[in-house]
Amino acid sequence: MAFEPPQRLVRALGETAPEGDDWLERLPEAVRQAVALRELTVERVQVPGGRSSLVVLVRRPDGTPAVLKLIPRRSRPMSERAALAHWGGLGAVQLLDDVTTEGVLLLERLHPDVSVRSLPEAKALLEAAGTLRRLWVAPPADDAAPVFETVAERTGRQAEAMRASAAADPEVAPLVEVALAAREELLKAPPEHRLLHGTFRQSKVLAGDRLPWLAVGPDPVVGECAFDLARLVRDRVEDLIASPSGASITRRRVKRLAESLEVDQERLRGWTLFRAVESGVRARRVGRPQDAELLLEFAGWL
Repeated sequence: MAFEPPQRLVRALGETAPEGDDWLERLPEAVRQAVALRELTVERVQVPGGRSSLVVLVRRPDGTPAVLKLIPRRSRPMSERAALAHWGGLGAVQLLDDVTTEGVLLLERLHPDVSVRSLPEAKALLEAAGTLRRLWVAPPADDAAPVFETVAERTGRQAEAMRASAAADPEVAPLVEVALAAREELLKAPPEHRLLHGTFRQSKVLAGDRLPWLAVGPDPVVGECAFDLARLVRDRVEDLIASPSGASITRRRVKRLAESLEVDQERLRGWTLFRAVESGVRARRVGRPQDAELLLEFAGWL
C-alpha cells in the first residue's frame, strides 16, 4: 500500500519525536504487514487524522467496516489496548483484534467526521460528560495495573519539563509556580482511584451505531476523576478567549461540570489550571506561540 502520512501527523510527531526516531519511515511497511496479517481490505487513510497515530479505514474479511490504528511506542499503545479491553465497549470504541501486534489496534468503525464538538456547546458538554462518566471504572486487577501510569507519575514528568521551561523563560515562571503548587496540594489526598481516559475532550467522542457516542483515543492513566474532567473544561478555548465574558463563562463551566459529575469543584479548578499551564508551556516550547498565548491566558482566569 503506497501512501503519504497525513501532514497533521507528520507535523505533530516532528514536535515530539526523539532524535533518531524512524517510526514514520517504517510506517508503510508496518501498515502492509498489519493489513496482510488480518486479511483486511484498505479503503483509505483517514485525513486529517490524529496527531499521534495513523488511522486507516478498512474492511474485515467478512466485509465488516473497521479501523486499523498504528501508534508509535512512545504513545503507549499497550496502555490504550489494555484500557479498551477493560472498558469492553462500554463508553468507548470496541477493540476487535484477537491478534496482538505492538503498536497496532483493530477497532470498530465509528463516524470519524461526527464528534460531539459538532453539537451546540451546552449539548456537547452534556453528551461528553455523560460519556466520560461511563469510563470512570475501577482499574484492572493488580497483575494488569502496571501497564497504566498514575496521575502522580505522568504529572511528575510534566512538572520537570515545566520547571525547565520556567528557568529558561521567566515570563511563564509565575504561572508555572502556581500550577506546580496546585499539583503538590492535589496529590496529597486524592479522593478516588479510577481508570481515566487521560486525554478526554469533545473531539475524542465520536458518533457510533452501537451507541450514540463513544470515546476514542485514550492515553489512559489511573487517578482521580477531576484530572480527567479538567481537559474538558477548556474545550473551545479559542471561543472562550474571544468572548468578553470568557472568564466568567469558564468559572461557571467548572461549577456546572463539577456538580453534574459529582467532582469537587476546587479540585477540578486546580487540575484545570495545572493542565492548561502544562499545555501552554509545552506549546510555547515547541514553537506554537498562538496556542500558548490562548492556554496561558485561560489559565490566568483560574
